[in-house]
Amino acid sequence: MPRQITAFSNPLVKHARSLREKRHRRESRQFLAEGLRILTEAREGGRVPRTLFFAGQSAGHPLVGALVAAVEASGGEAIETTPDVLSKLSGKDNAQSVLGVFDEFGPTLAELDRSRSGIWLVAERLRDPGNLGTMLRTGDAVGAGGLILVGECVDPFSVEAVRASMGALFTVPVVRTEWAPFLEWLRSGPGQLVGLSLDTDQDYRAARYEVPTFLLTGNEAQGMPDDYAAACDLLVKIPMLGKADSLNAAVATAVMAYEVLAQQRG
Repeated sequence: MPRQITAFSNPLVKHARSLREKRHRRESRQFLAEGLRILTEAREGGRVPRTLFFAGQSAGHPLVGALVAAVEASGGEAIETTPDVLSKLSGKDNAQSVLGVFDEFGPTLAELDRSRSGIWLVAERLRDPGNLGTMLRTGDAVGAGGLILVGECVDPFSVEAVRASMGALFTVPVVRTEWAPFLEWLRSGPGQLVGLSLDTDQDYRAARYEVPTFLLTGNEAQGMPDDYAAACDLLVKIPMLGKADSLNAAVATAVMAYEVLAQQRG
């Protein structure tokens, strides 16, 4: 039976609020996710929050009821609270009706099965949480095996990145690693490393992609380092017919991913 908490000073509320900061997420290895759609995606994918906060007026919603039952069945706690507390937790005035505290998760490189998909996304020093969330959504849409984050990337468990992923964080495996171990792992088995670059004349639609293809997108402002580009099996360029010299990193990744998917589907 859910208990009621309406005080901002409650320890569970204070802990959940602290997870908006990276330091506290690292210490507790937990993160926040909000919204009925995102938490339902998580539940359907086999992940439920350790603690669920929900607004009292939403208690009768069948999806909220399913979340409460799943949390309690897993040994977690469901807490009925107020819109004011939910706003305090989420940092938004128009807070969603449900918010969950999840344990962090994610495989290591060694645990990845590269045969599970013909497309993998790789992002190097990605800094924008919106770009990360969009890449996860793209990965989900094209059936990518996962998103591999190389170097100092934005935290995939930040409130902004989780929100931008629209639930794809729970459907697309995310691995955080460095360049050297990634390259060593990649070269230990099949896989074509394709870099998105402005320093090539190879049109992305004229290239031929192998299975599996690992699409490498560099940092939003600086692109990828020269030695990373040199390690790629193929560098391709998306033609720009206007005055802009490049697409947004997440958009470019989506364009590339669908071209690879089209080729692999014949």
